[in-house]
Amino acid sequence: MPFASHTIDGAVSIVTLQRPERLNAISGSLLVDLHTALQAAQAEAATRAIVLTGAGRAFCAGDDLKEFAEQSASPQAIAEHCERIQTITRDIMFGPKLVVGAVHGYAVGGGLEWVLNCDLVVAADDLVGFFPEMGLGHFVTGGLTHLLPQALGHQRAMELIVLGERHSAQDLRALGLVNRVVPLAQMLPEALALAAAVAARSPHASALLKRAFTRGQGERVEQALALETAAAQACFAHPETHQRIAHFLHERL
Repeated sequence: MPFASHTIDGAVSIVTLQRPERLNAISGSLLVDLHTALQAAQAEAATRAIVLTGAGRAFCAGDDLKEFAEQSASPQAIAEHCERIQTITRDIMFGPKLVVGAVHGYAVGGGLEWVLNCDLVVAADDLVGFFPEMGLGHFVTGGLTHLLPQALGHQRAMELIVLGERHSAQDLRALGLVNRVVPLAQMLPEALALAAAVAARSPHASALLKRAFTRGQGERVEQALALETAAAQACFAHPETHQRIAHFLHERL
């Protein structure tokens, strides 16, 4: 079974992360399958909006640190993994169709970055989101170094990234990073209703609106992605990162 699925509900495509036994943690295989699913949703002629969600108890628990040795095995492996992560951001942000995030449980690291790449977000009231990268010697991706300061300002963006503190769905809504917070049982129905409302708008005008949003800041986002990729590759290869992740995994055992 693939680690991401693409299903169609009328004018809405649903893309679901399908690695629930690992809280949809990011692996190389998940990245490949998620790219395939998002590309299929963006290309589906009948689809006018996309819902991005996760199966099981969480949206996405971030990078699967149990695969860190494989991800960092060589410069080529590091470059490939980092590029695959950034490809998902491009799939979400630069495709023609608006993407509605339906997120619950945990949205951590790269998972929270993908949430912030969505056009609209419905969060379950059990959502916890945070960026653990700085504590692990990792680096944020997803165009975050441009998008988050733009949304929150320099100091607040630094606070979220550097300290990596946990934030509830209501915290994220107060920051303007999610649109709606609903009980868990209502998350997917609310996201589908929101996506249906989006789909009822002119697809031509919606595509132009998204293009204006993303192309208007596209050069800055692409610059951020390039800088983040270089920084992430440097972090993957750094001995301190290996030590911090080894310590984290040992503490979890």
